Amino acid sequence: MATIKDIAALTKVSPATVSRVLNNDQTISVLEETRDRIFQAAKELGYKTILERRVEQQFESSKAIPGVGILLCQTVEEELSDPYFLSIRQGVEEELLNQGITSTGMFRLHDTGQNQLVRDLEGLIVIGRISEKALKTVSGHVENVVYINHSPNDDLYDSVVIDFVKSTEKVVGHLLEKGYKRIGYIGGIEREHLNNQKMVIEDERLTTFERIMEKEGLFNPNYTFIGEYTMTQGYELMKKALQENDLPEAFFIASDPMAIGALRALQEAKLTVPNDVAIVGFDDIEMAKFASTPLTTIRVYTKEMGHAGVKLLVERINGRKLPIKVTVPTKLVVRQSSGC
Repeated sequence: MATIKDIAALTKVSPATVSRVLNNDQTISVLEETRDRIFQAAKELGYKTILERRVEQQFESSKAIPGVGILLCQTVEEELSDPYFLSIRQGVEEELLNQGITSTGMFRLHDTGQNQLVRDLEGLIVIGRISEKALKTVSGHVENVVYINHSPNDDLYDSVVIDFVKSTEKVVGHLLEKGYKRIGYIGGIEREHLNNQKMVIEDERLTTFERIMEKEGLFNPNYTFIGEYTMTQGYELMKKALQENDLPEAFFIASDPMAIGALRALQEAKLTVPNDVAIVGFDDIEMAKFASTPLTTIRVYTKEMGHAGVKLLVERINGRKLPIKVTVPTKLVVRQSSGC
């Protein structure tokens, strides 16, 4: 790389004069011919001033920042009623900031209709469940896609997921070990929102719960109550369960907000947790440990899921072709609500 001294030697001018001319020092008095000679020599030698290098670095840096979109598969109401997906999104936004990526767009699936997303995106992070067909409807032009909390095709897309099957096995195993036999399930319906349609998606928590209980010879379909993933629905579904003559002695409730609503219904019925009814939730939101009876629950590392998703997308944008699926572990957090 050429230096000031190289230019000075070529033009027969002092290094100090060369430096002042190249940096546009207006106080220096020098012949125009000399000034031209210095600039010509600098050009021939490939010399760049500090200002030129700084501008070039800024330009290259701006080019290197990819346009990344975040596609949210939940409505605003769904995200606000259950912090699970909100926490994943916050993790995504934190890691985008850490990576210096600020040129992002945010879209909600139910708002896109048949319109495709912004076409200059280099990558897309999908939070929630959406079929490949629906994704191509709104983003068929985006090459680099990472799914979080869903993996529609391991051979094509990067994804970050948790093992709902293993997590549910931890919950049911814990309740069985505590000696509970009549175990109920309260859960919600996951839907895909597109073009004003709502397609119901299989929930592995429910199917795994049914499989284990059937294997143990303990499954009772009358103990299953399904609604929406909201605190209000948790309250209403537990009220419905209380109206039945045969109340389960324990419940696996598929989200903490629903579990907190269910706790309220039990309190109103003058039943205590866990003495009358035991409860295990799912997510370990912050409120879980501060509930009237602190919740035993499955801890899901949602922010870490968001971080991992961004890192996978950056690798993809930088050229990695092989799709990678990351399974983030969960943890059973035992508190008072299950009788411990």
